[in-house]
Amino acid sequence: MAECCSAEWQSLAPGLSPPPRWRRLLLCGCLIGSLMAAGICPAWGQPVAPALSFAEAQQALLERSDQWAADGKAVESARLRREGMDGFGGPSVAVTGMAYRYSVNADIDLDPARRMLNGAIGMLPSELGSALPGLPQLPSSVGLQREKNNASASLSLVWPLYVGGLSDAVRSGLDAATDEAVADATRSRESLQSLLVQRYFGAQLAERAAQLRMRALDAVRRHDAAAQSMLKAGVIARVERLQAGAALADAEQQARKARDDADLAATALARTVRAQSRVLPSSPLFVSSRPLPPLQEFVSAAERQHPGLDKVQAKRRQAGALHDAQEALRKPQVLAFGSHELATSGKPNWIAGVAVRWTLWDSIDRNALAASSQRKIEQADLMEAQARSDIALLVEKNWMGVEQARRQYQAQQAQEDLARELLRLREAGLQEGTSTVLDLIDAQTNLAKVETQRAESANQYVQALAALLESSGQGDAFERYMAQADIQIPSNAP
Repeated sequence: MAECCSAEWQSLAPGLSPPPRWRRLLLCGCLIGSLMAAGICPAWGQPVAPALSFAEAQQALLERSDQWAADGKAVESARLRREGMDGFGGPSVAVTGMAYRYSVNADIDLDPARRMLNGAIGMLPSELGSALPGLPQLPSSVGLQREKNNASASLSLVWPLYVGGLSDAVRSGLDAATDEAVADATRSRESLQSLLVQRYFGAQLAERAAQLRMRALDAVRRHDAAAQSMLKAGVIARVERLQAGAALADAEQQARKARDDADLAATALARTVRAQSRVLPSSPLFVSSRPLPPLQEFVSAAERQHPGLDKVQAKRRQAGALHDAQEALRKPQVLAFGSHELATSGKPNWIAGVAVRWTLWDSIDRNALAASSQRKIEQADLMEAQARSDIALLVEKNWMGVEQARRQYQAQQAQEDLARELLRLREAGLQEGTSTVLDLIDAQTNLAKVETQRAESANQYVQALAALLESSGQGDAFERYMAQADIQIPSNAP
């Protein structure tokens, strides 16, 4: 390498020995140029994983999630239960049939009849009694035995004409229970979407950080190799060579850690979408330079469609239905009934009528039960007021989080510009002899750090946006915001 630099000098000034400063500059230039031209590949690699867009990941999540499937079953169960009670309070018709065989065995005592007959004969006149022929003697008892097969069938009808509104109260309660199941499923879905955003873009951030660390490691390796050649040429002191080696060891450790974090994040994403192998997110991190719509728009949206408020309102309606059902039991009940014998021969028997039942007193304290259900209604009202306050505060917190992340990302542009300019100056300074290899390594590492911090700010923006949309009941609008963002931060480091 020294001979290469001497040749460069002789081409500029034939017959003259290069001065020390020129010899150092030529040596550094030759080393840096040759190493940058050669390039050094990473010490380890990763198999190519299939790319997965956010829309594809979301579809896979909803198709394969056990939690989402379980919520769907809960909603379906509630709806079927409500459909099953559509006719509650209507007429009920039943057919009753019996087939039976009976056997009757009895002993009939004839002593009273025999004594009565003897007494009657004794009371007759003697002339009449002597004229009567001899009567047979009655036995003391007679055995009776009878067996027979028989069958009967009847058709009966019961029709509640008035039950005090009990049927409507039951159906209203089941409607509210169905709405509660739907609200739980909606909330669960939005939670799953937030989890997907967290893991999808977390994997995107981790992959970008790993590539930035790898790029910095490549640069540090080149600088370390240059420092080794410069030490052999006697241009730098041994301490500078040791500093470059220590910086290389630290860069390798940071790169390994970043790669491990990226692999773990990719595994978490694959588990979330139930992929059979490791996947890489293809939808980039994003930031919108435009401010969000006003806070009040998100608060109003949350008041209209937040699933938590829907659930509280469903609870309130269930409590009201329970109260109405208990009040209905205080009122009289009117039933129509009828029964008709289905006889195969002869004239059948039948009965029809109206029954009225009014409980005047029983062992259950109806007043206490009514007061209990009224307290449930009041509890639901208070819970709704508290939920509205908490949701509004949460929406404001998330809205501010999005705006803070957006401003932070924009503010970090100046730091990135400074880091790039510092790297350019260190590279030029090393060629001019005013900077050391360690200065260049520090500048390269600092640029990777700043770029990683900007990617972290972008991820904070994405996560805060997902939380804002979930808290305002607009989780489905995430992809629309992603498409409208004017700043894209891909995972591949430039």
